[in-house]
Amino acid sequence: MPKPVLGPERRTNPLIWCVALLCTFITLAVIVTGIIVFIGFIIVRPKVPQMSVRSAKIDTFAYDMSNLLSIKVSIVINAENDNVKAHATFYDTLYTLYFHDVKVAYLRADPFDVLKNTTIQLYYPVESTTIALTPQEGANAEVALNQKLVGLDLKGSSRTRWRLGLVGSVKFWLHLNCKLKLPLDGSTIYPKCSTKS
Repeated sequence: MPKPVLGPERRTNPLIWCVALLCTFITLAVIVTGIIVFIGFIIVRPKVPQMSVRSAKIDTFAYDMSNLLSIKVSIVINAENDNVKAHATFYDTLYTLYFHDVKVAYLRADPFDVLKNTTIQLYYPVESTTIALTPQEGANAEVALNQKLVGLDLKGSSRTRWRLGLVGSVKFWLHLNCKLKLPLDGSTIYPKCSTKS
């Protein structure tokens, strides 16, 4: 029986071996990092910090027949961090208060920290400048005066960031869209409005 003829022995290029080893190390590093991040999330159990409107009341709602409106409102917003193992930072906080699509005022906050498992209250005494209304907007103001109930919208966003130890930091946008129905008698209301990420 004849023996098969073999050609010259072929060896793998050392450069190919180096690339294969490099890819193996990168793959192992990605897998180990994923496991560490997963274990970190299991241990820390992070919750997205929230902002919510705690209370609101109207102090002044002045409208005259020359279609000029002036509003003074007190709003308390809670910045809540329910994470037991991570403090949160809130920044780029900007909310706009509207009366039937008419901008009344801006509510801003400088960057601030909320410690682990705590809440900070932001008090906003909001006072508008005198606002000239169109006839339709003036009719809305008259309806509010007659009903003794003012409808305001609070819209805006904030950003939050919190560190999870070795895992790193996590950032989220928090968006708020809250409809407030404020009685003209100055009663405080407690709306159930909170941010959505």
